[in-house]
Amino acid sequence: MRTNAMKYLPNFFPKAALEKLFFCFPDPHFKRKNHPRRIVSERLLSEYAFLLQPEVGRLYCITDVKDLHDWHVEKCDAHPLFERLTEEEMEADPCVTLMKTETEEGKKVKREGRFGHDMYYQVYTRVDETLAANKEKVGLGSVTAANFFGEGEFGVEVQ
Repeated sequence: MRTNAMKYLPNFFPKAALEKLFFCFPDPHFKRKNHPRRIVSERLLSEYAFLLQPEVGRLYCITDVKDLHDWHVEKCDAHPLFERLTEEEMEADPCVTLMKTETEEGKKVKREGRFGHDMYYQVYTRVDETLAANKEKVGLGSVTAANFFGEGEFGVEVQ
């Protein structure tokens, strides 16, 4: 399904309805002023976590832009509801191979095969809220229910 995830994704699925989410070669939005438009951000990761099944759900990110890959890793590593898969776990996942070889952009990158045109990918699993709470207690992760929405957004008021 292709849609504007920033606006509509939580309206399509109930909580914990998905096992996998793929972000294959998203627009990198190079200009700093456009970084809030990137498909991976703290707020959107919380929405993705809502949709993914705990302990089963996986978030797949692949790009051919190293800076965007670093952005994805930074944001996902910081989020308390996602945990990075090991290299061995990723290599054992057939979806990783498929997103590198069967997507339009993946085929293009492989076909062009010129120096410096690589694919960067990472996979995260959706962790259970109990584990995330422990992670939050030791200072890992930055998104909580208290800071998810800003003042004035979605009817949130500071008391």
